[in-house]
Amino acid sequence: MSSADKNLSLYDENAIPDASELRFGIVVADWNAEITHALYQGCYDTLIKHQAVPERIKTVQVAGTFELPAAASMLYKSDTNIDAVICLGCVVKGETSHNEYINQSVAQALQNLAISTQRAFVFGVLTPNNQAQAIARAGGEHGNKGVEAAQTAIRMAALRQDLLNGNKKKIGF
Repeated sequence: MSSADKNLSLYDENAIPDASELRFGIVVADWNAEITHALYQGCYDTLIKHQAVPERIKTVQVAGTFELPAAASMLYKSDTNIDAVICLGCVVKGETSHNEYINQSVAQALQNLAISTQRAFVFGVLTPNNQAQAIARAGGEHGNKGVEAAQTAIRMAALRQDLLNGNKKKIGF
């Protein structure tokens, strides 16, 4: 479902596991700071809302979205106890096709990191056609993609812990 049909900040809070024992990394791009810093605030607040401990959340900033995977890898290697790394950025389409190269590259690199480390590297990158769409998804009428990224990180980190601990939970059908 597209975000035009859904508010990214509306979710079943009871479906999100307790995050009090988990460790998170957040990497935020400074390019489009008005947008990315709003994404960060939504992300951080959601982690805290679900009992993440502030001292177990490490945040770093990078110049732009293209730098997210390298910083995410550095952050993980600096603390291999991190359960999930959330990467927040915004690449507005603009007049050239640069956005396609950046978004594809970042998505692929984060997927590769997730597979190689067995940790979640969350793609919290907005890929809007224009600034108005970015604003709508960074706390505007369509909610905040940072909230969604935090939920994903908590759920994936908890899933990993459950699998490592041999917990087998029934799925919802």
